Amino acid sequence: MPDLLIELFSEEIPARMQSRAAEDLKKLVTDGLVEAGLTYAGAAAFSTPRRLTLTVQGLLAASPATREERRGPKVDAPEKAIEGFLRGAGVTREQCEEREDKKGKVLFAIIEKPGRPAAEIVAEVLEKTVRNFPWPKSMRWGAGSLRWVRPLHSILCLLTDEQGAEVVPLEIDGIVAGKTTRGHRFMGPDAFEVSSFDDYEAKLKRAKVVLNPAERADTIWHDATNRAFAAGLEVVEDRGLLAEVAGLVEWPVVLMGEIGAEFLQLPPEVLQTSMKEHQKFFSVKNTASGQIERFVTVANIETADDGATILAGNQKVLSARLSDAKFFWENDLRVAKSEGLTAWTDRLGNVTFHNKLGSQKDRIGRIAALAAELAPAVGADAALSQQAATVAKADLSSEMVYEFPELQGLMGRYYATAAQLPAEVAAACQEHYSPLGPSDDVPTAPVSVSVALADKLDTLTGFWAIDEKPTGSKDPFALRRAALGVIRLVLSNGLRLPLDRYIDAQIVRQKAHLHAEAEEAELEALDTLIDEIADHGVFGAAFKAVLSKFEDKAPAEEGSVLRKVGKVVPDLSDDLLAFFHDRLKVHLKGEGIRHDVIDAVLAMPGSDDLLLVVKRAEALGAFLGTDDGENLVQGFKRANNILTQAEEKDGVEYSFGADPKFAESDEEKALFAALDKAEAEIKPAMEAEDFAAAMGAMAGLRAPIDAFFEAVQVNSDNQVVRRNRLNLLSRIRQICLQVADLSRVEG
Repeated sequence: MPDLLIELFSEEIPARMQSRAAEDLKKLVTDGLVEAGLTYAGAAAFSTPRRLTLTVQGLLAASPATREERRGPKVDAPEKAIEGFLRGAGVTREQCEEREDKKGKVLFAIIEKPGRPAAEIVAEVLEKTVRNFPWPKSMRWGAGSLRWVRPLHSILCLLTDEQGAEVVPLEIDGIVAGKTTRGHRFMGPDAFEVSSFDDYEAKLKRAKVVLNPAERADTIWHDATNRAFAAGLEVVEDRGLLAEVAGLVEWPVVLMGEIGAEFLQLPPEVLQTSMKEHQKFFSVKNTASGQIERFVTVANIETADDGATILAGNQKVLSARLSDAKFFWENDLRVAKSEGLTAWTDRLGNVTFHNKLGSQKDRIGRIAALAAELAPAVGADAALSQQAATVAKADLSSEMVYEFPELQGLMGRYYATAAQLPAEVAAACQEHYSPLGPSDDVPTAPVSVSVALADKLDTLTGFWAIDEKPTGSKDPFALRRAALGVIRLVLSNGLRLPLDRYIDAQIVRQKAHLHAEAEEAELEALDTLIDEIADHGVFGAAFKAVLSKFEDKAPAEEGSVLRKVGKVVPDLSDDLLAFFHDRLKVHLKGEGIRHDVIDAVLAMPGSDDLLLVVKRAEALGAFLGTDDGENLVQGFKRANNILTQAEEKDGVEYSFGADPKFAESDEEKALFAALDKAEAEIKPAMEAEDFAAAMGAMAGLRAPIDAFFEAVQVNSDNQVVRRNRLNLLSRIRQICLQVADLSRVEG
């Protein structure tokens, strides 16, 4: 069984494309081989800046011969139908057999395909792969039609077995496959022949090429950390940068250089970002002070002076880059100290957030108002929260963030501190963007939490107000991430927030901005509506209160802005809350809480209190994991089904009037007693939010409900007894529904 070796040798492939390209090569070739009947034992793909390599072990020497029988139309079918069948099967009429069938004589095509040698199949598959390779960007050069990420120079394609190595006959746009390759561009430029993958890898290493990108990365990290350790320092870990640098060199040579003394007082994050983004340097820090003091660069060549010339050139370029960063930093500090962060906030009036939602300054005003409202609920000072929200995005106007957008928030903290703003405000400048993802840290400082919640809720309500919601897999404004951020802020900080109230108020603010051209009296009515929402906590009551206040004024008339807003806010709010619930299900899935359990508790009042929903779901999930819980659900569903069918048949609702004096059996009387006991325990437990106690009380119903259904026929011939028993089933339903909607629980 031969082994296959493929190398596609080209000019430098961008580092960001190499890993995906190697995997694509492996998938396309191996899938094509298997589809053609060539199975294999194993495969591995590798990449360097100048080559993609694939090795396939244990390949079949030839594809097996196949014989297929394909049933066709009847012998006397229309001629066109027969011709279509023959064309699809690739056979002639003479190659078909006529066989008796239940419906008469039927044509059967006998399709026999002889086996093909591996070399022939490999050539076809590789040519198809190369010509249709899914590069993110590709180029065409010379007179041929072939497109590749960079000019393709040579193709190595070998099949190796016990008899030796065979070059697969293949030519693509004048490039003829062979058994030669080249090593390092400068330290091993001469071509050499190879006979197998092991021979190939060993000769490449002698020619100063490390084929495996993981080995290059390990070498870089090992040498860098050793050099730093010898100097009493530590390399700042950056796995993304390590993978990128490993894709820039074929023979990594690690060098460590000095940072000019005039730049050492720059914030470490500025130094790290500038060196990473502009030079692909690793930062080396003093473990005691945390200050970045040196850098590590990776060369692609060994030099006679041990890299001294390379380091000198790198330090010269780095000095120029850091001079820019130093200028930005000093200029920004001057503005922060002399003018304050509000000078930058004012400039954000010229920066559009969204063409319908206004400028960044407009948005800051809405966030500040909401942050002040949220502050008491999260234990923050309202004035500090409003101040923090006002300046949290000020650094977007700074020169440093303009140059390095990834430093937004962090630079805001530095500048707020320089402007002598309260520590809570400075922290909120950095932390209000968090959490950015499922593994990001969640802010815990109350002021930071209030601003972070306000920021995300404003984003969500804004795009809901203009009907720009996520659709399918499309989420251009990262609204799912914003909703997950709100959920994690609420749950991680143990916040009891009536989300519905804050969503309503912020949607009204969004609508006020969208109707900014309205009369002043109408905008005043919307402001009053926001205040009433805060007082009432329920949009309907707040809206009625505002209508009564403006009863004899134009803002309350039909067709007014107030009326228009009043009609759409409830639907938008409910839809956004449902979006939160969907994100909550996804978030809790990893914690083992089933979707149907969450649905069962979401049907209860207070579903906008996400922490309450989770507590109920956890308690219900634990209860359903017991035998009592599982059996009680079955009993509940049986009672609910019988009751529902009876109500539909009789056209009445059996919801009250169950009387123990009509009970005939001991099991029936025992169920009455058990329901009385459970109801007396469940109601106060639910009011006290002691869900474990409520579930425990409900568990006590399992045995008497089971015994009742075992011994009692609900649909008795005696109509009085039947009605009483149906009302008894209604009590079961009502008591269980106090805890959760068990009808939504699956199974």
